[in-house]
This record gives sequence, C-alpha cells and structure tokens, in this order.
Amino acid sequence: MIGTRQPATSPTLAPWPDGTMRAIALVGPHTVAEISLPIPSPAAGTVLIRPRHVGLCGTDLELFHGDSGYLRSGRAHYPHVFGHEWWGEVVAVAPDVRDLAPGDPVVGQTMIPCGGCGSCLRGRRQQCRRMTEVGLYGQQGATADFIRLPAHAVHRLPPRLAEPWAILVEPAVTVVEALHRAGARATDRVAVLGTGTIGLLAVQLALRVTASVTALGVQPSGLAAAARYGAVPHLVDDVPKADFSLVIEASGAAEAFPHALDLTERGGRVALVGVAYEQVAVTPGELALRGLSVLGIQHGIDHYPDVIGLFEHGALDGPGLLAAAVPLDRAVDAFEMLAADRGGRPKVVLELPRRREGTA
Repeated sequence: MIGTRQPATSPTLAPWPDGTMRAIALVGPHTVAEISLPIPSPAAGTVLIRPRHVGLCGTDLELFHGDSGYLRSGRAHYPHVFGHEWWGEVVAVAPDVRDLAPGDPVVGQTMIPCGGCGSCLRGRRQQCRRMTEVGLYGQQGATADFIRLPAHAVHRLPPRLAEPWAILVEPAVTVVEALHRAGARATDRVAVLGTGTIGLLAVQLALRVTASVTALGVQPSGLAAAARYGAVPHLVDDVPKADFSLVIEASGAAEAFPHALDLTERGGRVALVGVAYEQVAVTPGELALRGLSVLGIQHGIDHYPDVIGLFEHGALDGPGLLAAAVPLDRAVDAFEMLAADRGGRPKVVLELPRRREGTA
C-alpha cells in the first residue's frame, strides 16, 4: 500500500526479486520496443523501486528522434531505457538503509554523484567527475519494472503526493537552482523564455520571490497558462530589449540564448535552464562591456526536499500542468503528443502497469 512504512530503526528487508524484468526502450530513432533486462541485484546502500509514472520532456523527445546530444557524444546509445522524471514505490531496501522501507512512495534524482571525487568532497556534487544521470547515461531509466538507486538519491513523498504529477518534482528542482544561483530578489524584473513545463514552473516559482514576471512564448495557450499563474504574457518578440534584470531561458531553443542576452539590462543575469546543442552567434565583448552574468543550470540535487514541501503545501500547481497520463504500451503516442499544443498543460506522463504476476 502507498504510504505504509516500517519504523526506520527496523526496516523490512523484503526479498530482492531475481530473474528478468520488462523494460520499454528506444531501440532506434522513432522506434520503441519491449526488451528484457536482469532485475538489478542487491548492493549496499541501495533501494529497489517499482516506477509508477514517468514524465516525458524535450530531452526524451530528442532521444526519440535520434538527434540528442547524449547520442552524438556517445554517452547514450540504443537500446536506451529512458525516463528521468518519475516517482515510484519502494520494493526492497539493502540491510544498511534505515530511512526508507517497502511501500514508501518516492522520487529519485536524475543526477547521481559518486560522493568520493574531488568535486563531491568539496561540496560541489553537481560537478561530480563521475556523475551518472538516470535515463540519460550511466544509469538505467525508469521505463522498466524496477530501478535500483543509491538511497541518498531517493526522496520520500508524502502519501497524498503519490500522483502522476509527482514527476514534476524533478524539473522543479532545476528551476529552484536557477533562482538560487541567480540570487533572485523582490526587486528583480524577471522574464521567462518558454511556456512549457520548465517555463510555467519558473513563472510560479519566480512569482514567489519577485514582484514582476513576464512570460515570453509563441503558443497562445502557453501564454494564457502563464497569465493564470500571474505572469504578464507577451509573444516572444513583443517586448523591449534590455528591460529585465533576470532572464530565465527555459525553452531549450538555440536562438533563445542570444535573445535572452538582448532582453537583459546592464549588470543583469541570464540563467540557462533549457539545453540547446546548436551553435549560435554571440559577441563576447558585448557580454563583458554590459557586465552580464550567464549561469549554466545543470540540475538542483540539493532542493528535492524543499520542492516536495512546496507541492505538499500547494505553493506549486501540479495537476494544472498535466496534459495526460498515457499507458506505457502507447509510448510512441505519448512522444507524438509532446509536439502538439496541449492547451497550456505541457506535461505528458507515461503510466506504468501495476504489479505483474510472478513479480515482487
């Protein structure tokens, strides 16, 4: 049952399953297939989890199309078990794990730092030299019967957040990191480029700490959603240049980066949350002479507990961002939905089947 736990001092050591499990993988561009994998074996400090819902984003869509930077760099390859935005239920814990137990609803980090390299030991875990990323490289994704993670990368959800939109915790931590790194404050005039999932989360979070947020996009439905959250909506080319002290680039479009620079006032900051691999023309001297700060935002691995609390207390809207929960066996349909206008509800989620006969 969701939310049932054993006392932390005496965790239930449920038997770890053996044999194989089903996984849904990208086996080539625009091709999804079921594959069989060994169920992850026990290891000290780890947790075995049954994923329940997996969110899809632009990064997954690039993997689906075959033009992802992860594929081009060789860090990812087909067959690829994707899924880095997810929540699930703990199935089993290693004997040395004391703060999680079978039945716990949890979310997991995308970035898994090693904890032992020089960067980790200096407190810079997001710059870990041996980093792996769930569903991207070095770590199996969540579109499978089971996923095994180190316990330090798993965060318990309040039972009432065990809903499809709990997958939004993962993108939201990145936005919190952007605002933290940029030192967002009440006097900032903020522009958010993009009205997808990240953009609408950025609008909600920026409005908690600043008085003025302008949302820039190309889809009327996305702009209308941003307006519902309290932002001033504008078509992307319909605002004055050099008018904002903080610009959050959340679209992931390559051309959005020079546009973000144009929008930023002297001495302002640009937080790059969207990830684009195409080259664009930027004049370095202009950045220097205008005193601009450009911040690359990787993730927000230190913010999971805080973001879970924001969702728990209603400070962030999860249900309002969810377009649909699509059965896992319709994964191709779900990918195709990502390119469509979803009426200001940008997030498409895959729903994994519940326990199958013969599994734990």
